[in-house]
Amino acid sequence: MTLETLAPALLVGAAIVLVSILGVRFAGRLGVPGLLLYLGLGLLLGTFFEELSFNDAELGVILGYVALILILAQGGLTTRVSELRPVLWPALALASLGVLVSITVVAIPLIFLMKMDTQNALLLATVLAATDAAAVFSVLRKLKLSPRLRTLLEGEAGFNDAPVVVLVSVIASGAFGTDPWWSIALLIVVELVGGAVIGVLGGFASRWLLPRLALPSVGLYPIAAMALLIATYGAAAVLHTSGFMAVYVAAVLMGSATRLPHRRSIIGFADGLGWISEIGLFVMLGLLADVHRLPAALGIAVVAGLASVLLARPLAAFVSLTPFGWGFKERVFVGVAGLRGAVPIVFAAIPLGLAVNGSATVFDATLIVVLALLVLQAPFLPAIARRLGLSLPDEAAELEVENAPLDAMNAVVLAMDIQEESGLVGIFLSELGMPRGAVVSLIVRDGEPIPIDGHSRLRPNDRILVVCPGSVRVATEERLRILSKDGRLATWVREPMEIVPLVTKTSWPRALLNRIEATVLRDQ
Repeated sequence: MTLETLAPALLVGAAIVLVSILGVRFAGRLGVPGLLLYLGLGLLLGTFFEELSFNDAELGVILGYVALILILAQGGLTTRVSELRPVLWPALALASLGVLVSITVVAIPLIFLMKMDTQNALLLATVLAATDAAAVFSVLRKLKLSPRLRTLLEGEAGFNDAPVVVLVSVIASGAFGTDPWWSIALLIVVELVGGAVIGVLGGFASRWLLPRLALPSVGLYPIAAMALLIATYGAAAVLHTSGFMAVYVAAVLMGSATRLPHRRSIIGFADGLGWISEIGLFVMLGLLADVHRLPAALGIAVVAGLASVLLARPLAAFVSLTPFGWGFKERVFVGVAGLRGAVPIVFAAIPLGLAVNGSATVFDATLIVVLALLVLQAPFLPAIARRLGLSLPDEAAELEVENAPLDAMNAVVLAMDIQEESGLVGIFLSELGMPRGAVVSLIVRDGEPIPIDGHSRLRPNDRILVVCPGSVRVATEERLRILSKDGRLATWVREPMEIVPLVTKTSWPRALLNRIEATVLRDQ
């Protein structure tokens, strides 16, 4: 990359992102996941534009890990501990026992029917056992499922990356056939438990630290939150434990904190990072694939896909959930809702980067299975949920409360701190005389919001929030400045506008007394 190529690269990158964003709405109308669009876009670009070809599998794995960290962080921040606690053990069972069942069921026909090498068969079966966090979070949250069922599938997607990546690394390194099985099992347990412990420590440390930072700008809090989550992953990875487990657990604990400052800003920032990670990850994996190699892996992909969807996933769901008393219909839905996406492809690139013999076939077959399932599985999940009676009616769906769209209403929020020497000290809200439409929506006193009405009086060190139409923002700011300088007896703003009376239901003698009282308060 040079300065001469920087501008074209930025132009192409921005165009890809914009096309992907616009394609989300188009794909949604067709009932097709946007993830399929991103992956297809990468395949098309890699096929028809040789300049955009991407052949570095090792770099692809590194970038894929970064994207998965951000996606898991985003998913964890929007999952509450109160929702996850009732389904924690079933989710862990799906992410551990369910993974082992899936690997076994898929590997057997690949070895005996397709005559695949045992190492490659196990690699393909293992990567297909991982459900995809990006696919699950983006698809399931559009369905009107019960919080219990939705959180189970999201928890599984957040947890099962950890054991799968360990198994893929062990199998790709060749240790699976040489090391005793108990040492591999112990390694997996240590990685998962260690990652969970570090995630808990990182999550509680973040919950303690963020409210005490007192940063000068709201925009710094989301950056600090994501830096803490990434640091949690790094600490876990350095200590040879599961970084994926750590970052997901830490994100769940952080997002569940009752005193998380600027929660909506943090979650909005994480959501944006999650989207750009999904787009970049799927497009990159599409560029990494070689379309001309895919037909050779079609037979293996068909067998692996059918075994995974028709046998492995349903069996894993029933074996994992039956001990916990889940209903038959719920187990059936979990058996068909194991969504695959970028995660299996990223994990399939690990042996490709290590130049394992036959790894290209594993990667190509994984890509074919993921493409097929995105087309044939995800669009039909709403109908399956309704057919099983698991789709909640509209009136029973969980209410989602979002930030007020002030930009759409052409409104702004102004914040002002009342200094001890300010003329606003002692003034009643009914006496502010601000432009029509401008109102004080909140007073924060000693760090706590207080109820307000026209008789509320401003005190030193108060912080007020004023909501006003964008058309009177300048006039509102000017009015507050004049009041802060000259107090209750300030002159009126001279711009032509409709003004609320300076004194409402307050006589001039009373106003004079208020002014004297305010002076006394300020001098105390």
